[in-house]
Amino acid sequence: MSADGAPDAVFAGAAVWDTVAQLPRFPAADGRVLAEEIVESGGGPAATAAVAYARLAPDRPRPALIAAVGDDHRAALIREGLAAENVDTSQIVTVPGSPSASCVILVDRPRGSRAICTRPGPALRIDPGSAAARAVLSARIVLVDHLGLPAVEPLLAGLPEGAPRPLVCQDAGNLAIGRCPAGIDVFVPTLDALREAYGERDVTALLDAARADGARYVVATDGPNGAYAADDLGVHRVEGHHDVEVRSTLGAGDVFHGALVAALAHALPLPEALAYANAAAALSCRALDGRGGIPDDAETRALAARLPAIPLTRRPAGSTDEQGAM
Repeated sequence: MSADGAPDAVFAGAAVWDTVAQLPRFPAADGRVLAEEIVESGGGPAATAAVAYARLAPDRPRPALIAAVGDDHRAALIREGLAAENVDTSQIVTVPGSPSASCVILVDRPRGSRAICTRPGPALRIDPGSAAARAVLSARIVLVDHLGLPAVEPLLAGLPEGAPRPLVCQDAGNLAIGRCPAGIDVFVPTLDALREAYGERDVTALLDAARADGARYVVATDGPNGAYAADDLGVHRVEGHHDVEVRSTLGAGDVFHGALVAALAHALPLPEALAYANAAAALSCRALDGRGGIPDDAETRALAARLPAIPLTRRPAGSTDEQGAM
C-alpha cells in the first residue's frame, strides 16, 4: 500500500495451486511413465503476475491480489505462497463449501511442451463499496485475467463520467477472449488470439484494429518468437530470447503480464516495457513451475538491454503518447 493506504497495483483474478510433473515423454493411453521430478507451487494468471510484479518492483508498494479460494487445504498453501512473495493477500476471500482452483501439469522435457488439466475454483465477485472495490478504484494500475475482468467491469462502469480511474490492463491470454472489451487501456492477448478475433491480417493491422476498439496500448505475445506492441507512436517488435535455457514455459505468459505492469508502473516507454516483459518471461522459463524462475529487476534489465524492441512502423508527426500519465 502507498502512504495514503491506496494500492499501487492490483491484480484481480485466478489464484491456483499447481502440481507439475516433468516427464521423459507424455504417457500413452492407459500407459505409465516415471516422473523425473514433481513440484508443487502457486499458480494462476493474476496471482503469478502479482508475484512477478513484487519481485521486479520491490521499490514500489506491495501489490494486492483480489481472488477467491475454497475452504480446503490448498487455500492455505495459496495464501502462504503469495505472502512469502510480499503480495498483499487481505482481499483474497474464502468461499465455504468450494474447492480451491488447482492444476495438474505434465511437462514433456525433450519436446518442451506441456499439458494442463484444470479444476476451476469459486467465481470471483467484488461487492460495490467493499474493501476490494475500493482497492480496485484507488489503484494506479489494475491487471485482470479471465476471472478478474467480469468482477471489475461493473465497478468501472459505475464510475461517474470524468472520475479518476486506474489504468486497466487485461491478460487476454486465456480461453476465448475475442475483441478488446470496452474500458481496457492495455490489451494483452496472444498473436493467435488477435487473429481469431480480428481476422487474418498483418501484425500492424491486427494491433491497430484492437486499438480502434479503444485500447491505448495493445501488446501481443508470440511465444518463443517474441512480442509486439502498438501505441500512438507506432508498432514495435522484440524477438524471442533463444539463448535462455527453457525448462518449462508454464508461467511465461503470466510473468510477461506482471513484468509489463511493473514496467508501466516505472513509466518506461512502451518499447522498453515490451523488451523488459519479454526478458522477464524468457528468464522465468528456467524453472519447472511457473514462479521459481522469475528474475529480479537487475537481471531482467540486463537481458532486455541485449535485445531491445525495434520499430516496425511510426505514426505521423504530431501523434502523442500518454504513457507518462501513469
